[in-house]
Amino acid sequence: MGSKGKPYRTVEVDGWEVLVGRSAVDNDHLTFGVAKGKDLWLHVAGGSPGSHVVIKNPEGGDVPRDVVEKAAQLAAWYSKSRNAARVEVHVCRAADVSKPKGLPPGKVQIKRYTKVKVTPSTLGEQDE
Repeated sequence: MGSKGKPYRTVEVDGWEVLVGRSAVDNDHLTFGVAKGKDLWLHVAGGSPGSHVVIKNPEGGDVPRDVVEKAAQLAAWYSKSRNAARVEVHVCRAADVSKPKGLPPGKVQIKRYTKVKVTPSTLGEQDE
């Protein structure tokens, strides 16, 4: 799936569409303009700068754990934590992400999230 010229990368992970923001402004567009409420949203924990990652989930069912872990690896890779051995990533529904007034681009608040620890990886993804 091509994503050149879009404000996000598109990666297929085991048949699931995964979108990765390219910049802080693009992260806002991805999270609040592209993602739908039942999609999963991922970002590195601890306030480290990085891409917002969205797993498209139009049916709203359970996303396989392996897909979540691979998307989390992408979130870790496209962050300032890229060189860490293990990175904690927060996972929640896109509906649980909000942007209080006055926050700069890319900054959000999340609620009702889970955590997954992964090794940063691009999964062999080549679409820069």
